[in-house]
Amino acid sequence: MKEYVLDANALIRFFRRAPGSLDVRSIIQQAKEGRAHLATSAANLCEAFYVLARYFGAEHARQCIREINNAMTVAVIDDAVALDAAMLKLHYKLGLADCFAAELAMRTKATLVTADPEFKRLGKQLKILALPHHAA
Repeated sequence: MKEYVLDANALIRFFRRAPGSLDVRSIIQQAKEGRAHLATSAANLCEAFYVLARYFGAEHARQCIREINNAMTVAVIDDAVALDAAMLKLHYKLGLADCFAAELAMRTKATLVTADPEFKRLGKQLKILALPHHAA
């Protein structure tokens, strides 16, 4: 089964119908049909909710998250995950939530779905499905 991790940018693009949203929609549909496994980290969910709440309002943002809740696993952040993400931040200078997305994708051998070109710093150790780079 194909494994995907959505970063906050991918989640935001999906709900704002920004460039790349159809790609994310397809992955969510695959997950709902049991043809793929989809995850995000708690840190990325937090960031996506914050941005969506600013854009749509908090209640609409909660509805957005509930809409895909049954298709997506939210990975918890324990001590080991936090330290591994911190090492990525130390070595690759990514944003903090991005470090959690990369850590989750690498740990689960999943493809990271993102529009953020900074993930290319990790090279071949991270599989990426690149969304269009237009602003979300």
